[in-house]
Amino acid sequence: MAEVYYVGVDVGTASVRAALVTRAGRVESTAEQPISIWEPLTDHYVQSSTEIWDKCCTAVKRLTHGVERSQVRGIGFDATCSLVVLDQSFQPVPVSQDGDPQRNVVMWMDHRAAEQAARITSAGHGVLSRVGGVMSPEMQPPKLLWLKENLRGRCWNQASHFLDLPDFLSWKATGSLTRSLCTLVCKWTYCPSEGWDAGFWTSIGLEDLLENNFSKIGNVTCSPGSPLGDGLSQEAASDLGLETGTAVGASLIDAHAGGLGVIGADVKGFNLPCEHQPITSRMAMICGTSTCHMAISEQPLFVPGVWGPCLSAMVPGMWLNEGGQSATGRLMEHMVKGHAAYTQLQEEARHRFPLNGENLYTYLNSHLSSMADSGSAVDLLGSSLHVWPDFHGNRSPLADPNLKGMVIGLPLSQTLDDLALLYLATIQALALGTLHILEAMKEAGHDIRTLFLCGGLSKNALYVQIHANATGLPVVLPDQKEAVLIGAAVLGACASQDYSSIQEAMERMAKVGKVVLPDGELRSFYERKNKVFLRLFAHQREYQALMSQR
Repeated sequence: MAEVYYVGVDVGTASVRAALVTRAGRVESTAEQPISIWEPLTDHYVQSSTEIWDKCCTAVKRLTHGVERSQVRGIGFDATCSLVVLDQSFQPVPVSQDGDPQRNVVMWMDHRAAEQAARITSAGHGVLSRVGGVMSPEMQPPKLLWLKENLRGRCWNQASHFLDLPDFLSWKATGSLTRSLCTLVCKWTYCPSEGWDAGFWTSIGLEDLLENNFSKIGNVTCSPGSPLGDGLSQEAASDLGLETGTAVGASLIDAHAGGLGVIGADVKGFNLPCEHQPITSRMAMICGTSTCHMAISEQPLFVPGVWGPCLSAMVPGMWLNEGGQSATGRLMEHMVKGHAAYTQLQEEARHRFPLNGENLYTYLNSHLSSMADSGSAVDLLGSSLHVWPDFHGNRSPLADPNLKGMVIGLPLSQTLDDLALLYLATIQALALGTLHILEAMKEAGHDIRTLFLCGGLSKNALYVQIHANATGLPVVLPDQKEAVLIGAAVLGACASQDYSSIQEAMERMAKVGKVVLPDGELRSFYERKNKVFLRLFAHQREYQALMSQR
């Protein structure tokens, strides 16, 4: 019997990736295409939905070359929670002052709407309880308000469709404007049991979105993985190189796809504290440019500064809380590339790993090991250098986009050793940020016993080990490194009805690869390091108060 496959397509911040995945969750092949990012102004980041779809098609065609089209049973898409703007004819509408219509996507990390987000927060509407009490500039309501207030003639008056990027991809594939509950609940304030809150949109000055039963932002919804329309349209099938009618599952935000790709794995035989516990004892961390912390519960839990609870936003029928850090991989890159010893690092890494290119982080991890005393943990090298990691604001649990980064303990020298120590301190700060989120969730009623990591940073052994050490929790890594793509493929598998539910599909397709245990001897070190970490935040608030005095 011929193997059957599902295609998972992941649109990340800077690239489109696709995977051909078997029924058992094995990645047969992958393809990747870069996508453009433009920064017309500070904190403005835009992309092109036309380019993104073209790159999706190129990746999928390369991926499935040589495979019988009938063997591909379903396809699922995930993407960043970016905002796509289209006109009445579904043509792109510009989202920047330069008026380029092809640049019609306001990216997730675009913070142009910080002032609008603060205004929405100060209004204190009840929907805020589902986003941790604070409206983030990374969500869609403030971005929509910014477009209305700043680009009324050029964008707002021309726009007829506002879609989250994952829903745009589903529409391109099927022609269906049905929105995924994942996007609408997590980023748009939609409530599955009540629908859109007209009072909220009116109160923030976006009452025009109520027209035609909220048609501009969506009035038909479904759970992730639900089959959309009649599957791939003839045009999309031709673009993708697949059969017309191939099942398409309702999409997910990229982080949530990563959650599906890891959190449901069978852990029998690994002696983990979550083994005989419900899935609610697990947290999925999707670690890349930014990091998302996904925890689910059977009942709604309200966590100050953490998004949610969101019903059916990742696992149908379960409530999701989503914490996050706005800059993780991006922060590590910023710290490393901005250091005076970066050129030396590149040369040393090229010399050490000539076959692997400039494997900078692998080299830095090795360099730190050589700097540590014999038999001593690398972690202890960070005793006198401390970082507050919110260089791009705090998403959780403080929910303050105006916070800045801090570094305490810098020497006058700028050697390669200094660069390695700054890199170490940055990773430790990110891990303590995860602990900060975990503690907020625990206080609200979550009982997290095991971390499940995926994404680019999960391939960094030091990043993983320090997260285990700082949180005191075991870390599970997936058998397949492309867990986000597995999650996207799960959507296609569910839509094909080869599996009866998302839960069954993820249990069969997600598998444990490796378990990393915390070093118990470092518990006291990280307890002290965490006290410093929290004081950095307190000091920053104190300094802000001092400087605001007249």
